[in-house]
Amino acid sequence: MTAAERVRAPRLRPGDRVAVVAPSGPLAPERLDRGLDVLRGWDLDPVAAPHARDTHPTLRYLAAADEERARDLQEAWCDPAVKAVFAARGGYGAQRMVDLLDWDALRAAAPKPLVGFSDVTVLHEAFAVRAGVSTLHGPAVAGEVFLKDDATREHLRRTLFAPETVRAVVSPTARPLVPGRAHGITLGGCLTMLATEVGTPRARRGAAGGLLLLEDVGEPPYRIDRALTQLLRAGWLDGVAGVVLGSWARCGPYERVREVLRDRLGGLGVPVAEEFGFGHGDSALTLPLGVPAELDATAGTLTFERPATV
Repeated sequence: MTAAERVRAPRLRPGDRVAVVAPSGPLAPERLDRGLDVLRGWDLDPVAAPHARDTHPTLRYLAAADEERARDLQEAWCDPAVKAVFAARGGYGAQRMVDLLDWDALRAAAPKPLVGFSDVTVLHEAFAVRAGVSTLHGPAVAGEVFLKDDATREHLRRTLFAPETVRAVVSPTARPLVPGRAHGITLGGCLTMLATEVGTPRARRGAAGGLLLLEDVGEPPYRIDRALTQLLRAGWLDGVAGVVLGSWARCGPYERVREVLRDRLGGLGVPVAEEFGFGHGDSALTLPLGVPAELDATAGTLTFERPATV
């Protein structure tokens, strides 16, 4: 399945119950508590999933066992009283649990916003392909940028409660790597996770017709090259309409990263905007996935045809 519009979830309203899950890495408990407090400040009723504060007994880079993390997400999504699901953090682990989910039950449940980024890219892709649901590439609620940056929190809040106010996303830092305009359905997220999904059962076959969002963290230029080359060799980028590049935190000097991005993406013959302000940076925009949009790489704007939520 290539890029196609997905079903959008209802917007949030004051008093809604929302769930915070840990599908990947373990959490610092104090950060989770602070994130829950922010959500309460939005007049929401947040609940932490039963295993959100756990750590795997032997694999300490995971939050709880695979089956427990999958069950937390499954129960949150299928609970009609829960109106949105927030990932507490990324890290690693979503690949290990995504095939443990009951996708028949998830498809049968009412759609709701799923918010997260980084390792949560695996879940964004799975909900798009297996459930046909639009999700939100946005900050993790126990993450540093969400807890420290007012603009990051406000953009997510408006996307959830008043999505018509953020249909036109303007990034003051964006500039064209390849100028031009493009129209397509948004998809993507963490480059490394997209590359490692290629060839797995039920994975998206390619980005044809899509506006592809890409970012990553802690990957030196040669590994960014390797991941992009994997997507190119697999034909996964064939027919992509345009590319929107976010942050490349701790990936080395940006000019070195930029050389790789230009070398690997410049030959696609489509508009490419860089430094668009989403991902692992000091501030992070929330961008809906599975929604038609127009990219103006020259102006640094991404304009959505429809609000992120209904």
